[in-house]
Amino acid sequence: MPQPSATDRVHRLVPSPAGRTHLVEQGTGPLVLLVHGFPESWYSWRHQLPALAAAGYRAVAIDVRGYGRSSRPESPTAYRILELVEDNVAVVKALGEESAIVVGHDWGANIAAVCALVRPDVFRAVGLLSVPYAPRGGPRPSEIFAQMGGDEEFYVSYFQEPGRAEGEIEPDVRGWLAGLYAALSADTMPAPGAPDPHFVSPGGTQRDRFPTGRLPHWLDEHDLDLYAGEFERTGMTGALNRYRNMDRDWEDLADHDGAPITQPSLFIGGGRDASTTWLADAIAAYPTTLPGLLASHLLDDCGHWIQQERPEDVNRILIDWLARVTGDK
Repeated sequence: MPQPSATDRVHRLVPSPAGRTHLVEQGTGPLVLLVHGFPESWYSWRHQLPALAAAGYRAVAIDVRGYGRSSRPESPTAYRILELVEDNVAVVKALGEESAIVVGHDWGANIAAVCALVRPDVFRAVGLLSVPYAPRGGPRPSEIFAQMGGDEEFYVSYFQEPGRAEGEIEPDVRGWLAGLYAALSADTMPAPGAPDPHFVSPGGTQRDRFPTGRLPHWLDEHDLDLYAGEFERTGMTGALNRYRNMDRDWEDLADHDGAPITQPSLFIGGGRDASTTWLADAIAAYPTTLPGLLASHLLDDCGHWIQQERPEDVNRILIDWLARVTGDK
């Protein structure tokens, strides 16, 4: 039987609380909603869409609010995580479905986790890529980030002031994206002991620590042109506003302090990704925080862009997990 191809993808705009959400869908069957991270787009799921469609699922990758062809509200407060959850609920309803399995990467993993946490009536299972689930709790996030790095500034703190990171990125979006993608990819990341690209030196920029000279193996010039073209058209503010709501999210989720996610769940991380090494305690706590966990995987010699760096492994793991969730296995 022929495998689905890019020509089988359908682009749609559907109503959402922000205005509209752009999505790309492929296949028929149980709905699997794919949520990207920073700085990406629906295109980061290009390898998963045909694989999930071939396996008998309706795979739908969205542009998150603030990205791509989805709406970009002006107010920074419009990017609170609960607002993004409601966008995803609206997508499910607009597609004529009552429920979905939600899978997210990077910021999308956080969004997917909160979808499952606050709307279990809609999101019946959750897959998390690269960023582990850590329940709400502890001090205000901005206080934690301010204490990281000593004299250096953690990138999340660097992103807080409107216009500051935009001033670094937007004059050369393509070059900045190429550097960030390389910095967090297993085959091009800085060597051990080199300055960490997650931190900014006093008076410096984040790109000062990005590697140069070659793209990671998973990213070709066409892919980079597509990502860069979207951000050159939209600007970076919508994407960066997600970081600027972390304290608001902490306040909004106060009623869910320490709460576990009980639906069937999955985690896949990269063995060389700082997200998994820094949050190793969160992974160790999964028996308590993800009691419905069906599978957890750390892929050796893999960086942060997991579904693009290791698409065949991620597809296999996702499809095996989805079969268990839907009762096909």
